[in-house]
Amino acid sequence: MTTAGSFPELLPLGIYTLLALVIVTVMLLASWWFGAARPGKDKERAYESGVIPFGDAQFAHPVPFYLVAIFFIVFDVEALFIFTWAVAWDELGVTGLVQITTFIGILLVGLAWLWIKGGLDWGPSRERSADHDTREGES
Repeated sequence: MTTAGSFPELLPLGIYTLLALVIVTVMLLASWWFGAARPGKDKERAYESGVIPFGDAQFAHPVPFYLVAIFFIVFDVEALFIFTWAVAWDELGVTGLVQITTFIGILLVGLAWLWIKGGLDWGPSRERSADHDTREGES
C-alpha cells in the first residue's frame, strides 16, 4: 500500500507540466516585453490573405448562399452515414437495412418539409416579387 505522498510514477508528469507552464510563461512575457506597441496606419488596417481590403466590410451575402452551405453540410454528413452503412452491408443484415431505410425516410421527410416551406426556392418568383413590392409600398 502506498501513502498519499509517494507517487514516483507521477514525477515525470509533474516535471512536464511545470516545464510547459514555464515555457508558456516565458513566451508570453517575451512577446509582451519585445512586442512594439507602436500603433500605425498599416498595423490597424485589416489583413486578409495578403489582399488589401477595399469597399465596405459590411457586405452581406445573400441568404441563399448560406442555405446552400448549410444544406450541403447536412446532406454531406448524411451521405457519409449511408456510405458507411453500405461498406458494412454484410455485417448489418436485415436489421441494418431497416435502420438505413428509416434513416433515408426521415431524410426524405425533411427534404419534403424544406421544399414545402420554400427553402429550395432561391430564384425570383412572382409570389416573392409581389410580396416584396407590397412591403416596399408600405414603407
